[in-house]
Amino acid sequence: MFSWLEKNPFFFAVAVFIVIAYAGVIEILPDFANRARPLEGIKPPTVLELAGKHIYMKDSCNACHTQMIRPFKSETDRYGMYSLSGEYAYDRPHLWGSKRTGPDLKRVGNYRTTDWHENHMLEPTSVVPGSIMPAYKHMFKNNADIETAYGEALTTKKVFNVPYDTEGMPKLGTWEEAQSIVKEQAQMIVDEMKNQEVKDAFARGEIREIVAIIAYLNSLK
Repeated sequence: MFSWLEKNPFFFAVAVFIVIAYAGVIEILPDFANRARPLEGIKPPTVLELAGKHIYMKDSCNACHTQMIRPFKSETDRYGMYSLSGEYAYDRPHLWGSKRTGPDLKRVGNYRTTDWHENHMLEPTSVVPGSIMPAYKHMFKNNADIETAYGEALTTKKVFNVPYDTEGMPKLGTWEEAQSIVKEQAQMIVDEMKNQEVKDAFARGEIREIVAIIAYLNSLK
């Protein structure tokens, strides 16, 4: 049978197509179904974390860092448990990526701290000697766009039935309530930071981008 296929390129190509298509259906379709079923314990991002994700994408962090750990020993040894489809149920858009100039960040919240991220963004080589990552000092001066993040969270709640405001899930509430929740979460991060300008800005009611992106990175577990 195989020798016959080797002598008939057209039928060989058809056979290869059928095998790949079948494998694709078997491998991909169950994952599409799983993606619609969040894993137990998975929660949608808070408004502050969502604001941090916007900064992560705006500054193209995803161009160098993936967020998908593949099921290979070398990957799980370095980054932790491999990624499962249900972990991305509330991830819009997901940031899997394929290029890794830096390490995968899917579970960076398990092994890095607020203090580490603060130093890393301000001066990368201070915590990773030889790092080629640029400094992101503007994050310490720019304010996070909380309003847009709230608008996105509210939209996903209404359009995609993301379970904000349900038992055990992040509370969204009204815009006024959301601001209070954001401030409470930001306060915990600011308290762990050293940068006085960020602390002073927060005291004036401003939330810097560095606070939001740290909230987002700390949530990746």
